[in-house]
Amino acid sequence: MITYDEAKNLLSGCGQEHILRYYDELSDEERKSLLAQIEGIDFSILDALEKDRENVLKRGKIEPIEAVTISDIKENSDEYRRIGLDAVSSGKVAAVLLAGGQGTRLGFDKPKGMYNVGVTHELYIFECLFNNLKKAVEEAGKWIHLCIMTSEKNSDDTVSFLREKGFFGYNSEYVHFFVQDMAPSVDYSGRILMESRSRISSSPNGNGGWFSSLVRSGLMDELKSCKVEWLNVFGVDNVLVKIADPLFVGAVVKSGAQSGSKVVAKSAPEERVGVLCLEDGVPSIVEYYEMTEDMIDQRTETGELAYNYGVILNYLFSISKLEEINKQKLQVHIVEKKIPYMDENGGYVKPEEPNGYKFELLILDMIHMHDSCLPYEVIRDREFAPIKNPDGVDSVVSARKLLEENGVEL
Repeated sequence: MITYDEAKNLLSGCGQEHILRYYDELSDEERKSLLAQIEGIDFSILDALEKDRENVLKRGKIEPIEAVTISDIKENSDEYRRIGLDAVSSGKVAAVLLAGGQGTRLGFDKPKGMYNVGVTHELYIFECLFNNLKKAVEEAGKWIHLCIMTSEKNSDDTVSFLREKGFFGYNSEYVHFFVQDMAPSVDYSGRILMESRSRISSSPNGNGGWFSSLVRSGLMDELKSCKVEWLNVFGVDNVLVKIADPLFVGAVVKSGAQSGSKVVAKSAPEERVGVLCLEDGVPSIVEYYEMTEDMIDQRTETGELAYNYGVILNYLFSISKLEEINKQKLQVHIVEKKIPYMDENGGYVKPEEPNGYKFELLILDMIHMHDSCLPYEVIRDREFAPIKNPDGVDSVVSARKLLEENGVEL
């Protein structure tokens, strides 16, 4: 662990010495905790504040992208499956689950993956995901390494829950945990806020921070020693997600692309999803709120939407390209927030208006740093059942319905 002197020098270098203001008054445990927090923060993320926060990143030339469609996949399924099974069964594919969030929007104060979607019996989100991964294991005849990214807030609960449940029958030797890096919260002047005398105000650094967090944990070295070449990255939300899908892997490998993204055809032109496209000739994701009316309504010669393929947070990345990207800097997104903090007198303040910034890295920016990304269309009702809300669209209710339609007993 970093020493006090090392922490002091580090903080002095970025003008954040106030973090150690009460160090002498802390208990031994509090001191260790504060030093660990300082060591775990990427202070270079603060450089983003030097840029003009009012300057919206200018997009390049946006164009539609061609996808491997459902009909294409059906036509080439034998070849895709053969190539994909060869990669999975030879241990070249590992999976990465992004599970750092809480179930707050579901009225659940535990890790989201611990939420029970069952009706007549217990069926947890994590259980659904493990069951899905076991299907690929059975098809390939090979256990697949699964790296689970937790957050500082939910790590202990996640690890203890999955161990208690015996990883739902999955081989524990192939399950690995790593904690997502944290990003500090700052006031409008760039001064890092404190929650208490021993606690820095911070939050997970966004889903784009998964690879740097994986590398920092040391797991990347372990995966490479096992000859893993591809990482299938997916979110905890989707209970129908297909993981290490041989067809998907095979299509990406055969195409020669550096990455692949599962996509679904939009349900309506105005559906609020990020769309995979080309930007200045390389893959990119345009958020729904960035799309112009012309883009939303544009059609191809066959009458289909030109910008038709919505991403579902199921990506396949080449490790060699990820390591190249990791040497660069992802775009930092600065988000204005209401951030509780400790004032100059040591009192806890919960502001009613925004009072500072949080920092996020987004996985969609990683896509734009690839030279190629294969959009791979899947059937929405078979592979996309996100749980974001207690009811309505993308909810527990809609996911239960889709699980039942896919033969899962609730």
